[in-house]
Amino acid sequence: MSVEKNAAATAATAPPIHRRPMIPRRWFGPYAALRAWLDMAGGGERARPRPHSGTPQPAWRAAARRRRAGLMSATVLSAAAATLVLAQPATADGLDWAEAVHLLLFFLLFGWVSAGCFTALAGYVSLRRGDPFALSADRLPAGAAPDPAARVALAMPICNEDVATVFAGLRDTCESLRATGRDADFDVFILSDSSDPALRAAELRACRELRELLGPGLGERVWYRHRRRRTKRKAGNVADFCRRWGALYRYMVVLDADSVMSGECLVKMQALMEANPRVGILQTQPVARGHDTLHARAQQFLGRVAAPLFGAGLRCWQLGESHYWGHNAMLRIEPFMKHCALAPLPRRGGLGGEILSHDFVEAALMRRAGYEVWLVDLPGSYEQPPAHLLDELQRDRRWCQGNLQNVWLVAEPGFAAVHRAMFFSGALSYMASPLWLTFMVLGVVSGDDATHVFAAAPLLWVLTLAMLAAPRALGVALILRRGQAAQYGGAPRLIAGALLEAVLSGLQAPLRMLAHTVFVLGALTGLKLDWKSPARDAVALRWRDALRRFGPWALPAAVVAWWGQVPMLAPVWLPLLLAVPLAVWTSRPEVGAWLRRHSLWLTPDEVQAGLAPAPAPTPVPVPVPVPARAEARREVRRPAPAGSTGLAALLQSLVSMPALQPQRALARALAMVALALPVVPAVLTPERTRVSVAYLMAEPAPYEGRTAAATLDMRKKATKNVKRRYDQRNVSTRL
Repeated sequence: MSVEKNAAATAATAPPIHRRPMIPRRWFGPYAALRAWLDMAGGGERARPRPHSGTPQPAWRAAARRRRAGLMSATVLSAAAATLVLAQPATADGLDWAEAVHLLLFFLLFGWVSAGCFTALAGYVSLRRGDPFALSADRLPAGAAPDPAARVALAMPICNEDVATVFAGLRDTCESLRATGRDADFDVFILSDSSDPALRAAELRACRELRELLGPGLGERVWYRHRRRRTKRKAGNVADFCRRWGALYRYMVVLDADSVMSGECLVKMQALMEANPRVGILQTQPVARGHDTLHARAQQFLGRVAAPLFGAGLRCWQLGESHYWGHNAMLRIEPFMKHCALAPLPRRGGLGGEILSHDFVEAALMRRAGYEVWLVDLPGSYEQPPAHLLDELQRDRRWCQGNLQNVWLVAEPGFAAVHRAMFFSGALSYMASPLWLTFMVLGVVSGDDATHVFAAAPLLWVLTLAMLAAPRALGVALILRRGQAAQYGGAPRLIAGALLEAVLSGLQAPLRMLAHTVFVLGALTGLKLDWKSPARDAVALRWRDALRRFGPWALPAAVVAWWGQVPMLAPVWLPLLLAVPLAVWTSRPEVGAWLRRHSLWLTPDEVQAGLAPAPAPTPVPVPVPVPARAEARREVRRPAPAGSTGLAALLQSLVSMPALQPQRALARALAMVALALPVVPAVLTPERTRVSVAYLMAEPAPYEGRTAAATLDMRKKATKNVKRRYDQRNVSTRL
């Protein structure tokens, strides 16, 4: 298409252009930033976060400092205590380099797990008691008239997406917005980066159909823009919109191709931004929904049970310095254009060039400019989960490289400490996989009897499992306490669904660990990244695709299973051996639909929409003569009241379950097997439990070997002098 034809097509489908500049500033980089800090130069005006309009500091700042100090203290103390327990046998005869690295990895990884557990716990407390410092739509004044100048642009960047699925979701958003009666403040922009001419033609047809369907008013303000020069991916597409039309609007809502938002949610976001001029970015917490595959339904269920706790925990720690996830969020356009333009990173290879995870960086830039970034709890924000595991890992590959890129900006002048921590934690979320792999390899290789390191301290293994399971348990407890179990199919099905999801997550964890390890190595070595949009429709994974991607993983798993003979590693190598059928079976839509028909992994949206199966009719009770003594006993043992949500009601619901159906029995059996695999070899073996407990209770003594049993045998015999590589009294302080 020529330049003239492209300009004419754009003029016919987009409003008149009102250009404004959006100029990026170069990055200092860690070395220059450190040098500027040492020289007290600090990077000029970017060295300090600028206060907004000279007003006093808000009350949430002091609360945020206290809460973050508490999180850091709890994480460090728990990791240090667990590491000291693990280090006790090794410090008896000094540490070699392998043991020191092993303990350091354990400290980092246990701290990572405990930080997630404490975040979920803080979220549980926050959801139970409320948070007086959180930004909430409940505090908005009732009946406030909107400012006519506070116009909002709904911007949806797309690139080679499934047209029917994308425009169906956008239609739902527009119709819900029109139902509020406030659609006059909103315009809709479809920003296409699609490279296929046939796909662009289909997008134009779908846009015209959407305009006709919405009719006069909002339908006349649905615009389509195709970019001929596709630079900087999604961030470049959004920046191109801001330069062309950003000056016409006060706010912008960024939508992904799979995003759906209710009109009430959009209107409340606009009201919150108007009531809080300090706020630069308002991020909602999207809820996953939209697919019927087994993998997607598990993600949807987990997103309704455990994800609200993590979201509330993040709101508790971060307050006005929160995340921005790049979609389902409202941005104040003027400061975004002035301060959040992105320059490429001054590096070569996989960690340089265009910034991939732009959302974290834009949040840090907005906060550095003196504006607040809030994560708010507003219903009506949705996104699609990946249809199967291969789609999820394909998405994680880009996220992994982007999060590793952001480490380059940790020392950038002026960034808030919490955003520097986000850069670090984002990278660690993917670096944790190769660290776990290295930790397990060192634990096996350094053992003289090929026993995993946790065999010497089973309490640490149980504690780690408990911390990983705590968010799900707290989520189920919160739902039961609120009396919302009926929205998940009832309390028994809610608990069974949580156990079944934990089993599936445990089976998929080794696959994610190995895939993330490969992604990290690829990013660090500069391997070229080809990003392709995931499928928006739930297409089952083919056996040949799964065999090509996951089949090679079975070979190292078989080697470990044959050579290592380590029962403790069975939860790692067994899922890798079953990776291909596991990936295929979890991608089947009919399996997920079967679970929904049987009321497993139900979500409140499905129950409200009538997608859940109707409950079985209650049988009419037939009067049966009861002896007087039995009647008296029945009067004494009164059932819990109907509205009770405590432990007694939960136990009663479990006891009164009907006869177990085959699928429910299978779910329970899988859950017990998954829980027994890591726990039984470590805890329930009598000999191992006896020697481990006795070892933990005993006084320090010279140590030879790598197991608790060898330590006890050594203590029973006459000790001999052992060469100390380090002073035993200083080991704990050095770690």
